Amino acid sequence: MTKTSIQVDHIARVEGHGNVHVVIKDGAVETVEMNVVEPARLFESMVRGRSYSEVSYISSRICGICSASHVVTDLKAIERIFGVEPTERTRALRELLIYGSYLQNHATHLFVFAAPDFVGLPSVFPLAESDPALFEQALALKALGNELCTKVGGRSVHPITAVVGGFTHEIGAGEYLELADKMESMIPFVLKTVDLFDSFEVPDIATDGDMLAMVMEGYYPIECADTARFLKAGIEFDANDVDECIEEYAVPHSGALFARVRETGSPYMTAALARINASWAHLSSRAKVAAAKAGLRPPELNPFMNNVAQAVELVDALDRCAGICRKLAADEIPGSSSPVAFEVKAGRGVGFTEAPRGALFHDLTLDGKGRVMRASIMTPTAQNVANLEADMRLLAEKLAGEGRSEDAIRLEIEKLVRAYDPCLSCSVH
Repeated sequence: MTKTSIQVDHIARVEGHGNVHVVIKDGAVETVEMNVVEPARLFESMVRGRSYSEVSYISSRICGICSASHVVTDLKAIERIFGVEPTERTRALRELLIYGSYLQNHATHLFVFAAPDFVGLPSVFPLAESDPALFEQALALKALGNELCTKVGGRSVHPITAVVGGFTHEIGAGEYLELADKMESMIPFVLKTVDLFDSFEVPDIATDGDMLAMVMEGYYPIECADTARFLKAGIEFDANDVDECIEEYAVPHSGALFARVRETGSPYMTAALARINASWAHLSSRAKVAAAKAGLRPPELNPFMNNVAQAVELVDALDRCAGICRKLAADEIPGSSSPVAFEVKAGRGVGFTEAPRGALFHDLTLDGKGRVMRASIMTPTAQNVANLEADMRLLAEKLAGEGRSEDAIRLEIEKLVRAYDPCLSCSVH
C-alpha cells in the first residue's frame, strides 16, 4: 500500500489564507479539502442597527479590490426597499466604477498571482526583471483601474461619491475624454494578454458543477440587471429569491460557508468564465474575436480557462468603458447623476452585482427609520469554494491516474486554486 499526503499550508499568491489537504492511497484519491483558515470578520453583524446611509461605507471594507462592488450592491438593495429607480446616467457611472475594480483585480490576478505559475517562477519579482516592459504595462493597467475608480468614486478604494439614488459628484467632459483615450491606448496590450494566457498549457478537465451569472437580454451585464441564471440547470431567479435558490452550509474544515444549488444539490462556479459562458454573444466585437481566437466559446467548462476569461474581460471592459466615457462627455446618456428624491421605508431587498470574482448578493432588511435589522452577504469566493474543492478532486484523480509525482500534483492543484482567483478573506465576511 502506498499513501501520499499532499499538504499545502497557506496557498501563495491568493487573497487571504487557506490550506489544501489531499490524501491519495494506492492511486485513489481519498480526501480533498480546501481549508479556509481565516477567522470570521462579522460584517453582517457590524451593520446591524446602522442607518441605510452608513451601510455601504462599512460593507466596502470587506475587500479593497471589490469595494466598489460592495458599495453598489448595498445601494441596489436599499433602492429596492425604498422603490428608487436610478437614472440611466447613474447606472452608467456605477458600471464605470465596478469596471474600474475589474481592471484593478484582473491585472493583479493575471500578472502578479497567475503568470508566475506558467513561466516557472516563484513570484512576480523575477518576472519583473526578465520582462520589465510586460510588468510595467501590467502596472499601468492596474493604475488605470485605480484612476477610473478615483475619478468616479472619489478614491481608488472604498468609494465615497456613490449614494442612494445617484452620485454626490461627477467629473467634467474633458476628464471623461482623457479616460477614454487612456483606455483605448491599453487595448493592444490586453489583446496580447489574451494571447499570452492562451499560450499556456493547462490540464484538460471539465468541472461537474454548475455556473452562475447575471443575465440580461442583449447586454453583457455587471450591474444593470437583477436576474441570475444557473447555466447547466437552466434555473433563472430574481435576486430577491436568492435564499430559495442557493443554499449555504457549513463544513468542519472551513471557516467559510460553502454553497450549492438548492434544487439540484450541485456546487457551482461564479467568475469571469461563468459570465462569458452566459453572455458571450454580448461581448464587444473586439473581445469576442479575442475569445474565439483563444478557443473560449460557451460552454467552456475548464476552470483553468478562467484566466483567459479574465483577459478577455479586460478587452471588453476597456472597449465598453471608453464608449461610456465618450457618451457621458457628449451628454448622450440621459438623466442627471445627482441623487433622486426618495422616502425611507421598511422592507427587505437583495442587491446583486457581478464583482470581479463573480456574483455578489447583499440581502438587507430595514426598519421604518432605515436602520438595518438583518444583513446577509454572499461573496463570490464563498459561493465558489465548494466547486473549487470538487474540481481539485477531479484534477487530483486525473493526475494520480497519469502517475504524476507528488510535487507535480501539488503544483497543478495550487495553479487551479489561483485560477479561481479566490479572496479567502472575503469568504469569511
